[in-house]
Amino acid sequence: MNVAEIFEKMINYSDHNLHDIAHLTKVWAYAKTIGELEQVDENTQFILEVAAIVHDIACPLCREKYGNTAGTYQEKEGMPLTYEFLQDTDCSEQQIQRIAYLVGHHHTFTHINGLDYQILVEADFLVNADESHYDVKTRNAFYQKVFRTKAGKQLFKDMYESENQ
Repeated sequence: MNVAEIFEKMINYSDHNLHDIAHLTKVWAYAKTIGELEQVDENTQFILEVAAIVHDIACPLCREKYGNTAGTYQEKEGMPLTYEFLQDTDCSEQQIQRIAYLVGHHHTFTHINGLDYQILVEADFLVNADESHYDVKTRNAFYQKVFRTKAGKQLFKDMYESENQ
């Protein structure tokens, strides 16, 4: 399966939840854009895009099981769901392991290991900051603490700089 087929599969998996579908679409678009601007290699770009598509795969289960989608719950439940979801795709076992790792850590902002992880965190934050209406102080603190890619920093500035003044 290519990225588009995995995207289609995830939309189906989302069971008509338009918020979840819109969120994963935006995160995927930012991740794809940052990855391409950072000129990551083809395999890393594929892993990044698939991880962006499935990064919140655990949200429906977390809502049902815990009553919310807290990041710790998403990370705990997301890894096994990702393994299961990707089993019938053309992803290699190594790719599935990395994608599941990213899903299982996308709310952990320390010890970021790999450009794919860094970009996923930045892309997800760009979307969450808008959707959750983070205030200027919260956005800027996260930017200073976590953003590392040139492309991610530029997108952040292009999106939020006028609000910071």
